[in-house]
This record gives sequence, structure tokens and C-alpha cells, in this order.
Amino acid sequence: MAIEDTQEARAKWGEELQQLRAKAGLTQAALAELVIMSRSLIAHFESGRRRPTRPDAERLDQALGGGGVLVRFLPAKETRDIGEHFERAKEFERQATEIREFASTLVPGILQTEAYMRAVFQHAVPPKTAEACDRAVVARLKRARILDGPQSPMVWALMDEAVLRRPVGGPAVMAEQLSHIVELGERRRVHTHVLPFRVGAHALGEGMLMLMRFEELPPIAYVEGWKTGKVWDLLSRVEQAFAAYDLALGDAMSHQESLDLMRSVAEGYEHEAQRAHRPGRVSPVWLAQIQPQ
Repeated sequence: MAIEDTQEARAKWGEELQQLRAKAGLTQAALAELVIMSRSLIAHFESGRRRPTRPDAERLDQALGGGGVLVRFLPAKETRDIGEHFERAKEFERQATEIREFASTLVPGILQTEAYMRAVFQHAVPPKTAEACDRAVVARLKRARILDGPQSPMVWALMDEAVLRRPVGGPAVMAEQLSHIVELGERRRVHTHVLPFRVGAHALGEGMLMLMRFEELPPIAYVEGWKTGKVWDLLSRVEQAFAAYDLALGDAMSHQESLDLMRSVAEGYEHEAQRAHRPGRVSPVWLAQIQPQ
């Protein structure tokens, strides 16, 4: 029977790990070196702050001679509603007091509207079934609930102008999406900044970045590519990521300028959507075909 993934279950699993490590006469640092993990990750597992993946549990169990106990009593994951590569980052996202995101092509997940999400998931490879798409939407909407609180976490959303200009889902979907971000920005719930095309190359030009700070844990960085993602907790690497973010933020438009641009682009999308649904509208392509040569 699967063990539900609760804080209590994680704490018990962590206690079991700590007991096996002590029995083996290993420090956290020694165990981390043995299984090729960071010492801080071992500490998070033992304290119950982090849920290990099954491969993590298998490596730890084998190294400590647990006889499979760390695998059998591993708290079960939720139904696979998010990408496997994002699993670790999601756990941190729930605990963060500060989140800084940079998006180069798509709106950050926690800022997406349902219609925008569905447009993204409909182009997944391999294709998602309607049921899988519904589950993914529900999971992402749950993530967005961290914005329900009046203050915590503080969120910065730094977006390339391409995010605004790419018509994901069509003009109506984009108009709603950008209006949603503007509303969050007006409430100062999200600090929004746009990197305009005119900037050219910038410090975050290589791709997506997510930075998080916590009350009791050291900061971390999360980088993501196609079907891949990695959490960085090495302090020197995280400090470099924060420095790159600050440099790119310095090239971006101010919060108010960014909101003004989003309003303008959203209005353009709204007008485009209205023209597309106007009764009796003649297709430009068909009209060109009947023009005299």
C-alpha cells in the first residue's frame, strides 16, 4: 500500500535515514560523497523538508544496507501531473519566501491563465490525452495558489518581450493572459519587468531561470530546458545566477513601463480577436484571390 506524501511521512522517512546513517558510522558529508549528492540535500531528507525521488532512495538504501526499507517506506508521489524534471523545484516553490523568474518564451507557470495552460499542454510531445491535460491544468492552478496570500512569497517576473508577442492560444487567450498579469502587477502581488527586443543580448539570454529564497534554507536556482531541469544548491553557482538575474533586470523596463506595454499589447490582441469574430468579415487570403491581376 502506498504511503501518502505528508510532512509526517517525510519526517519518519528522514528519521529512518538518519538512523541507518548513524548505524553505518557515516557523517552527512561522508554519505553525500558516497552516493554523489550534496550534504545539504542529505540534511533536507533527514529533516523531512525534502522528499527524495525513488532513485535517491534506492542509492541511499544500497549504500547503507537498508535491505529496501528506504524504498518501501518512501512517501508516494502525487499522480504525475507535472514534469518529472520539475518535481524537486516544486517542493522548494511551496516553501519559498521570494521567487524570481525569468521567462524567455512562455509565461511563467504560476502566472498562466487556464486557457493559456491548455494551449501550451495541447502542443506537448508526446501528445497529452484530454484527461492528462485536465490533470496538468489542475496541478498548475494549485501551484498558482501561492499567490493567494497578500504578501508571501514575493514574486518577480522578468520576461523577454517575445513572451508577450508569441500568440499562444490565439489573440483572445493572449489578451486574457496579459490582462491577468497586469492585474497582479497593479496589486503589487507580482513585480513585473519586460526585457524589450531593443536590449539585444543580455545576461540571461541562454534560457529560463528560477531563483528562490527561504526563511531557514539557503537560496537555490532552477534551470530548465526541453524535458530537462536541474536544481542548483551550490552556493557559488547560485550566487552567479542571482548576479546574472540582477544584470538582466537592470536592462529591463520598469514595473510601470512593463505594465503599460502589456496593456497596449493586450488591447491589440483584443482588437484582433474582435475582427476575427466580426460577422461577414472577408478573409484577406480570399480577397487577394479575387483581386484583378
